[in-house]
Amino acid sequence: MKKARFTETQIVKAIQEHEHGRDAKNLCRELGVSTAAFYKWRQRYGGMEVQELKKLKELEEENSRLKHMYPNLSLVHEALKDL
Repeated sequence: MKKARFTETQIVKAIQEHEHGRDAKNLCRELGVSTAAFYKWRQRYGGMEVQELKKLKELEEENSRLKHMYPNLSLVHEALKDL
């Protein structure tokens, strides 16, 4: 998979500039992205602040960790039941 050129904080800052009245086409030209990509960003990250984004990332990491933890605990539980 191709690595993203922009971090989430850069994307949020670009969206905030657009919300403060900057033209989307000029902003996209400056960033070097298509308008479709920009509007996908806006759909995903619109209305978020940088701190909210960091909290979302932390929650996603915790959720991923818990999803990996559950199968291991399930196996241990089944092994203990068999004893």
